[in-house]
Amino acid sequence: MADADDSLDDYYGSHMRSAANNPVGLDLKDTNPKDAVGVAKWRQTFCIPVRVIMELGVAMLEGALKYGRANWTAAGVRASIYIDAAEGHLHAWKMGEDDDPDTGLSHLIKAMSSLAVLRDAQARGMMVDDRVPHIDVEALSAELQPIVNAMFEKHAHRGMEPWTEARLREKAGTESAGREQFADG
Repeated sequence: MADADDSLDDYYGSHMRSAANNPVGLDLKDTNPKDAVGVAKWRQTFCIPVRVIMELGVAMLEGALKYGRANWTAAGVRASIYIDAAEGHLHAWKMGEDDDPDTGLSHLIKAMSSLAVLRDAQARGMMVDDRVPHIDVEALSAELQPIVNAMFEKHAHRGMEPWTEARLREKAGTESAGREQFADG
């Protein structure tokens, strides 16, 4: 444990004492007992981008206004409903729709709010597990990966690039090129 403490102290101590991180020249102690203990605590919310926390709060507000705040903690949830909702938002985003037309929030945040409710319900024992029967994912991976590897080997000489929004814009020579221009090939 001394090695971990030393490395944390080395990072945080030298980081905080550097001129760039202490522009007003505060007299910082070499060690702060709270820092030494607090930096490795179980709560690591400092690692979450604040914008995402704020957007997630607004997305969760929509559910609170519609269904009652934290309703899932009493009523429970069916896993399939929240997975469908999250996947719906991810599919919309993947197909080029950045924001949910109902709220104006990012589809990514809306998916995260569905997953946040599902995870909290699961952790509280309030999730109805209506997933399909379990399959052995490792066995499926072991079965399919050699097929994928063979495809890449067989077609390696082609070097085909995926068609993306960026590639369509580049091909059209403009930022405003629509998909319709390339629909027929």
